[in-house]
Amino acid sequence: MTHSSSQVLAAAALDRLLIATRESRLALWQAEHVRDLLAARFGLAVDLLGMTTRGDQILDRALSKVGGKGLFVKELEVALEEGRAHLAVHSLKDVPMELPEGFVLATVLEREDPRDALVSNHFESVAALPQGAVVGTSSLRRIVQLLSLRPDLRIEPLRGNLDTRLRKLDDGGFDAIVLAAAGLKRLGLATRIRATFDEAAMIPAAGQGALGIEVRSDATTLRDQLGQLTHVPTWLAVHAERAVSRALGGSCSMPLAAHAVWHGDQLVVDAALGDAEQPDRPLLRTRVSAAIALSGDPASTSSATALGERAAAQLRALGAEGYLTAAPV
Repeated sequence: MTHSSSQVLAAAALDRLLIATRESRLALWQAEHVRDLLAARFGLAVDLLGMTTRGDQILDRALSKVGGKGLFVKELEVALEEGRAHLAVHSLKDVPMELPEGFVLATVLEREDPRDALVSNHFESVAALPQGAVVGTSSLRRIVQLLSLRPDLRIEPLRGNLDTRLRKLDDGGFDAIVLAAAGLKRLGLATRIRATFDEAAMIPAAGQGALGIEVRSDATTLRDQLGQLTHVPTWLAVHAERAVSRALGGSCSMPLAAHAVWHGDQLVVDAALGDAEQPDRPLLRTRVSAAIALSGDPASTSSATALGERAAAQLRALGAEGYLTAAPV
């Protein structure tokens, strides 16, 4: 890391910032949302550095086969490391459970709707889909849970950004597709949602619906500033969720779902694990909860992380090891 890039960072934290972002319509919306927050809250001038990642370029293979979630963030991290940008805005569900050395998650913003959504031009729910209907998704997590609900469905791969996926549906390739409700709502496309899945029937991915901001760990002034934007209930919930995945070696090749919700002072974590090679195998499910102080301090974050680790331990007790060994490397 060069001295000059550190100087750029130090100065940028005080006046002008550059956000590294993917160039999909949704990613740009997210970066612009953070830009506007920083301008309103701190009076900062913020520009965007649009980038195309490997995850955006590889559309003919499942992420689990070509390197996983990190494909969406690596180029953005290089821009941070080289001082070409000062923060990166991510859909938190796309962020690997372990960040590379020298990078930290500075803040997590309030979560949008975390649920999965069924999008169809002809059918109003999963139950209404005809026998053997073709449903598009490349998410192993969604595949195993869809087959748990409807073993007769034919699941076909579907990659690309949100607009690309909707176009493939409209072109007649699928009876329905499954997308994150948050992305549709953020882009003003909520009318495309025919039904949202109950979180118990289709447990979301860790971090789904939340935006995370990544910075270099040595950008201390910027980290302190961004920390003021943290939505504490979301911060603690996603730390619990990500801890489930991290404890099980979470990656795109693992059909794992983890979602945390608050009931008063109780944080409740639901988690489910399927088999990547036998997606119709029964899901392993668990639920854990604990009273956690609604605070952004390290003790509360540690408590949330420990709760997620407890959920992972319970999945292991239910036989997770036999499912994990089936996951492709």
